[in-house]
Amino acid sequence: MKQKPRYSEEKLSSTLWDIAIIGGGATGVGTALEAASRGYKVVLLEQSDFGKGTSSRSTKLAHGGVRYLQQGNVSLVLDALKERGIMRRNAPHLVHDLPFVVPVYDWWEGPFYGIGLKIYDMLAGKEGFGPSKFLTKEETLALIPTVETKGLKGGVIYHDGQFDDSRLLINMVQTAKEQGATMLNYVKAVSFIKENLKIIGILVQDIETGKNHTIKAKIIINATGVFTDAVRKMDDNQAKEIMTSSQGVHLVLDSSFLPGDSGIMVPHTDDGRVLFAVPWHNMTLIGTTETLVTKFPLEPIPMESEITFLLEHAAKYLTKDPKRSDVKSVFAGLRPLVKNGDNEDDTASISRDHTITISKSGLISIAGGKWTTYRKMAEDVVEQAIILGNLPSSDSVTSTLQIHGYHKNSHNYGHLNNYGSDAIKIEELLNANTEFNKRLHPDHEIRIGEIIWAVRNEMARNIEDFLARRSQLLILDAKASIEVAPIVAKIMGKELGQSWRWRKNQIQQFSELAKNYLLY
Repeated sequence: MKQKPRYSEEKLSSTLWDIAIIGGGATGVGTALEAASRGYKVVLLEQSDFGKGTSSRSTKLAHGGVRYLQQGNVSLVLDALKERGIMRRNAPHLVHDLPFVVPVYDWWEGPFYGIGLKIYDMLAGKEGFGPSKFLTKEETLALIPTVETKGLKGGVIYHDGQFDDSRLLINMVQTAKEQGATMLNYVKAVSFIKENLKIIGILVQDIETGKNHTIKAKIIINATGVFTDAVRKMDDNQAKEIMTSSQGVHLVLDSSFLPGDSGIMVPHTDDGRVLFAVPWHNMTLIGTTETLVTKFPLEPIPMESEITFLLEHAAKYLTKDPKRSDVKSVFAGLRPLVKNGDNEDDTASISRDHTITISKSGLISIAGGKWTTYRKMAEDVVEQAIILGNLPSSDSVTSTLQIHGYHKNSHNYGHLNNYGSDAIKIEELLNANTEFNKRLHPDHEIRIGEIIWAVRNEMARNIEDFLARRSQLLILDAKASIEVAPIVAKIMGKELGQSWRWRKNQIQQFSELAKNYLLY
């Protein structure tokens, strides 16, 4: 079976794009969606898969940021709380309320955290997800039956948002395409094309075919997260570095460690980081660390000290102490942080405010920020692009633009609930062939037909795309993902018109990658 072309090479090279975006994470995809929905001609380039980096490796929380309130950064918290409400309204199939319990062990903790969380409620205003309140010891145990009982005096409950980062990003890509954007994964920006010292285009390479193409654009936006400086130096090799990063590691355990529908929030750990234990896809997610790093790999590896830190802190607050053998998966993500001078070595104190810079040649770079504020970041950077590119003025519509899959009652679709309104079409696909409706792995709800859906409708190009980001089995259960890799390779290979050699290489590459997510 011959491979179909992924995009029109002629359209790519012959179009004068209003805005070309480099980077396919939350910021880049959000910017593409913002610009396309305003009517501009938009192309986005991602060197790997959408969300391969930071945007699929979060704590899965759409939140205002209790930590930023502690730091006194009220403006960031206000923005994030507003955006959290917009996320839930525009993508209710993926963003929902999650109650959090702060366990109280010292007499002063109740009033101290209680007052702080009341301020959090007040800042949220009508965008609030629910009021915070004090809990007795019995009420705390009813919500978190596995919380450590020794010295427990009670708790404080508050409400925040939880979302599925990988799924939301894919739905945002689909929404951007529906708005007219050209969204390309596995296409890398190689160098800039300049005329009279101004950037007028990009030389790009299709990673799959090796072919080079020239893209002409009025404005180019660099939205590459931790790789922001690398792209800035592609424009100007003397550009001063503005990025730093911290690594955040998460452990995934089974649901017995945290049964129920509430999470635990520990406001202050040994490294000054807020620690979360949250229920997620019938598993328990423990995170996160805050470790300064100086290298920014596309596939960050958890450090032994980070794993130990999380296991030890989880044991302090859970009656069932997790061991290494209990960990189903461990994953790491790099936070794109903008240096702010004095505190650049203390990543726990660096805020998530975003920064926009414009180079002499006209490259706009947007850096920093956080997942929850992606839409506000996109709005801000597109406003800059309109001015710099002398584009016709157009107002933002994304605060009320429903994201692809929008459905208020997607829980009715059972294990397909994350697909939202697409679940109906997926059910039709699964019912069309008894083979398609079989489980991919006996321990998980994912069906074989979902692989076909991901290739045909969600731009999945290899087995990592499906196992790590479309289904997230790698994140949920690394061992299971290795076991099913041959099945996924076979089905994807057939759908994509790939050879047996491609399948063999895919299985080998994925198995090597997945080993980094295992602890034993």
